[in-house]
Amino acid sequence: MVDMRMFRDEVTRWAGGGSGGAARELAEPLGVHTVVLLEGLSDLAAVEALAERQGRDLTAEGVCVLSMGGAMSVGRYAARLGPSGLGLRLVGLCDEREKPFFDRGLAPDSTPCHAVFVCSADLEDELIRALGPERVEEIVHAEDESRPWHTFLQQPAQHGRPRHQQLRRFMSTRKGRKIRYGRLLVEALAPEQVPAPLDDLFARL
Repeated sequence: MVDMRMFRDEVTRWAGGGSGGAARELAEPLGVHTVVLLEGLSDLAAVEALAERQGRDLTAEGVCVLSMGGAMSVGRYAARLGPSGLGLRLVGLCDEREKPFFDRGLAPDSTPCHAVFVCSADLEDELIRALGPERVEEIVHAEDESRPWHTFLQQPAQHGRPRHQQLRRFMSTRKGRKIRYGRLLVEALAPEQVPAPLDDLFARL
Protein backbone atom coordinates (compact mmCIF):
# COMPACT_ATOMS: atom_id res chain seq x y z
CA MET A 1 0.00 0.00 0.00
CA VAL A 2 1.35 3.42 -0.98
CA ASP A 3 1.76 5.87 1.90
CA MET A 4 3.35 9.27 2.45
CA ARG A 5 6.34 7.79 4.27
CA MET A 6 7.32 5.93 1.12
CA PHE A 7 7.13 9.14 -0.89
CA ARG A 8 9.15 10.99 1.75
CA ASP A 9 11.84 8.30 1.75
CA GLU A 10 12.10 8.31 -2.03
CA VAL A 11 12.39 12.10 -2.14
CA THR A 12 15.20 11.92 0.43
CA ARG A 13 17.03 9.35 -1.70
CA TRP A 14 16.51 11.50 -4.77
CA ALA A 15 17.88 14.60 -3.02
CA GLY A 16 20.88 12.50 -1.98
CA GLY A 17 21.73 11.73 -5.60
CA GLY A 18 19.49 8.79 -6.39
CA SER A 19 16.92 8.37 -9.13
CA GLY A 20 13.68 10.32 -8.88
CA GLY A 21 11.59 7.76 -10.73
CA ALA A 22 9.97 6.22 -7.67
CA ALA A 23 9.14 9.60 -6.15
CA ARG A 24 7.48 10.67 -9.40
CA GLU A 25 5.44 7.47 -9.52
CA LEU A 26 4.28 7.84 -5.91
CA ALA A 27 3.31 11.52 -6.08
CA GLU A 28 0.29 11.04 -8.34
CA PRO A 29 -1.55 8.24 -6.47
CA LEU A 30 -0.95 10.08 -3.19
CA GLY A 31 -2.32 13.31 -4.65
CA VAL A 32 0.64 15.29 -3.33
CA HIS A 33 0.40 18.98 -4.19
CA THR A 34 2.30 20.64 -1.33
CA VAL A 35 5.54 19.85 0.50
CA VAL A 36 6.47 21.44 3.82
CA LEU A 37 10.26 21.75 3.99
CA LEU A 38 11.61 21.51 7.53
CA GLU A 39 15.15 21.65 8.84
CA GLY A 40 15.10 18.67 11.19
CA LEU A 41 13.24 15.90 12.94
CA SER A 42 12.22 17.98 15.96
CA ASP A 43 10.39 20.37 13.63
CA LEU A 44 8.75 17.37 11.94
CA ALA A 45 7.59 16.03 15.32
CA ALA A 46 6.10 19.40 16.24
CA VAL A 47 4.27 19.86 12.93
CA GLU A 48 2.86 16.33 13.01
CA ALA A 49 1.74 16.82 16.63
CA LEU A 50 -0.05 20.05 15.77
CA ALA A 51 -1.79 18.39 12.83
CA GLU A 52 -3.08 15.72 15.20
CA ARG A 53 -4.19 18.36 17.72
CA GLN A 54 -6.14 20.16 15.01
CA GLY A 55 -7.67 16.96 13.67
CA ARG A 56 -6.04 17.34 10.27
CA ASP A 57 -4.93 14.44 8.10
CA LEU A 58 -2.20 16.09 6.06
CA THR A 59 -1.64 12.98 3.96
CA ALA A 60 -5.30 12.93 2.93
CA GLU A 61 -4.99 16.64 2.12
CA GLY A 62 -2.06 15.95 -0.22
CA VAL A 63 0.52 17.57 2.03
CA CYS A 64 3.92 15.96 2.61
CA VAL A 65 5.86 17.15 5.67
CA LEU A 66 9.55 16.58 5.06
CA SER A 67 12.68 16.87 7.22
CA MET A 68 15.68 17.78 5.06
CA GLY A 69 18.39 17.15 7.64
CA GLY A 70 19.52 20.78 7.59
CA ALA A 71 18.68 24.07 5.92
CA MET A 72 21.63 23.86 3.53
CA SER A 73 19.77 21.11 1.66
CA VAL A 74 16.81 23.29 0.70
CA GLY A 75 18.15 24.06 -2.79
CA ARG A 76 18.43 20.36 -3.69
CA TYR A 77 14.91 19.62 -2.46
CA ALA A 78 13.44 22.69 -4.17
CA ALA A 79 15.03 21.72 -7.50
CA ARG A 80 13.43 18.28 -7.36
CA LEU A 81 10.05 19.19 -5.90
CA GLY A 82 9.36 22.70 -7.22
CA PRO A 83 8.29 23.91 -10.68
CA SER A 84 11.41 22.57 -12.41
CA GLY A 85 10.88 19.14 -10.83
CA LEU A 86 7.58 17.63 -9.69
CA GLY A 87 5.79 20.97 -9.87
CA LEU A 88 4.66 20.96 -6.25
CA ARG A 89 3.95 23.95 -4.05
CA LEU A 90 6.71 24.44 -1.47
CA VAL A 91 6.17 25.81 2.04
CA GLY A 92 8.96 26.18 4.56
CA LEU A 93 9.44 26.62 8.31
CA CYS A 94 12.89 27.64 9.48
CA ASP A 95 14.99 29.31 12.15
CA GLU A 96 15.78 32.98 11.68
CA ARG A 97 19.48 32.32 11.10
CA GLU A 98 18.68 29.75 8.41
CA LYS A 99 16.33 31.95 6.37
CA PRO A 100 19.08 32.96 3.87
CA PHE A 101 19.41 29.29 2.86
CA PHE A 102 15.66 29.12 2.19
CA ASP A 103 15.72 32.42 0.30
CA ARG A 104 18.55 31.23 -1.96
CA GLY A 105 17.23 27.69 -2.31
CA LEU A 106 13.74 28.72 -3.34
CA ALA A 107 14.71 31.74 -5.44
CA PRO A 108 15.38 29.86 -8.72
CA ASP A 109 11.91 28.30 -8.57
CA SER A 110 10.21 31.19 -6.83
CA THR A 111 6.48 31.48 -7.41
CA PRO A 112 3.76 33.34 -5.49
CA CYS A 113 2.67 30.00 -4.05
CA HIS A 114 5.90 29.48 -2.13
CA ALA A 115 6.02 30.72 1.47
CA VAL A 116 8.54 30.51 4.29
CA PHE A 117 7.58 31.04 7.92
CA VAL A 118 10.39 32.09 10.25
CA CYS A 119 10.87 31.36 13.95
CA SER A 120 12.47 34.25 15.84
CA ALA A 121 15.28 31.99 17.10
CA ASP A 122 14.11 28.44 16.51
CA LEU A 123 10.91 26.46 16.97
CA GLU A 124 11.86 25.28 20.48
CA ASP A 125 12.31 28.90 21.53
CA GLU A 126 8.91 29.79 20.08
CA LEU A 127 7.24 26.92 21.94
CA ILE A 128 8.93 27.70 25.26
CA ARG A 129 7.90 31.34 25.02
CA ALA A 130 4.35 30.36 24.11
CA LEU A 131 3.95 28.02 27.07
CA GLY A 132 6.10 29.95 29.54
CA PRO A 133 9.19 28.54 31.28
CA GLU A 134 7.24 27.39 34.36
CA ARG A 135 4.93 25.19 32.29
CA VAL A 136 7.85 23.79 30.32
CA GLU A 137 9.66 22.91 33.55
CA GLU A 138 6.54 21.06 34.67
CA ILE A 139 6.72 19.01 31.47
CA VAL A 140 10.42 18.28 32.09
CA HIS A 141 9.61 17.00 35.58
CA ALA A 142 6.66 14.98 34.28
CA GLU A 143 9.05 13.29 31.85
CA ASP A 144 11.13 12.11 34.83
CA GLU A 145 14.02 14.38 33.87
CA SER A 146 14.28 16.35 37.11
CA ARG A 147 17.73 14.97 37.92
CA PRO A 148 19.39 15.70 34.53
CA TRP A 149 17.66 19.10 34.48
CA HIS A 150 19.03 20.11 37.90
CA THR A 151 22.47 18.73 37.00
CA PHE A 152 22.40 20.81 33.85
CA LEU A 153 21.51 23.95 35.81
CA GLN A 154 24.65 23.51 37.94
CA GLN A 155 26.92 23.95 34.94
CA PRO A 156 28.85 27.24 35.15
CA ALA A 157 27.77 28.20 31.60
CA GLN A 158 24.13 28.22 32.72
CA HIS A 159 24.54 30.50 35.73
CA GLY A 160 22.66 33.75 35.28
CA ARG A 161 21.07 32.80 31.95
CA PRO A 162 17.33 33.41 31.47
CA ARG A 163 15.28 30.31 32.22
CA HIS A 164 13.85 30.02 28.70
CA GLN A 165 17.39 29.96 27.28
CA GLN A 166 18.41 27.28 29.76
CA LEU A 167 15.43 25.15 28.79
CA ARG A 168 16.14 25.59 25.10
CA ARG A 169 19.77 24.53 25.58
CA PHE A 170 18.77 21.58 27.80
CA MET A 171 16.67 20.13 25.01
CA SER A 172 19.73 19.95 22.78
CA THR A 173 22.03 18.18 25.25
CA ARG A 174 20.92 14.61 24.54
CA LYS A 175 20.21 12.83 21.28
CA GLY A 176 16.49 12.59 20.60
CA ARG A 177 15.50 15.02 23.34
CA LYS A 178 14.60 17.85 20.94
CA ILE A 179 12.42 15.49 18.93
CA ARG A 180 10.60 14.28 22.04
CA TYR A 181 10.01 17.76 23.41
CA GLY A 182 9.00 19.09 20.01
CA ARG A 183 5.97 16.85 20.26
CA LEU A 184 5.38 17.27 24.00
CA LEU A 185 5.42 21.06 23.94
CA VAL A 186 2.97 21.21 21.04
CA GLU A 187 0.66 18.76 22.81
CA ALA A 188 0.66 21.09 25.85
CA LEU A 189 -0.38 24.18 23.88
CA ALA A 190 -3.84 25.68 24.17
CA PRO A 191 -5.25 26.66 20.75
CA GLU A 192 -4.59 30.34 21.39
CA GLN A 193 -0.95 29.62 22.36
CA VAL A 194 0.19 28.24 19.00
CA PRO A 195 3.22 30.34 17.96
CA ALA A 196 2.64 32.61 14.97
CA PRO A 197 5.05 30.82 12.57
CA LEU A 198 3.31 27.48 13.15
CA ASP A 199 -0.15 29.02 13.08
CA ASP A 200 0.60 30.86 9.84
CA LEU A 201 2.10 27.72 8.31
CA PHE A 202 -1.06 25.70 8.98
CA ALA A 203 -3.21 28.51 7.63
CA ARG A 204 -1.43 28.08 4.28
CA LEU A 205 -1.87 24.31 4.07
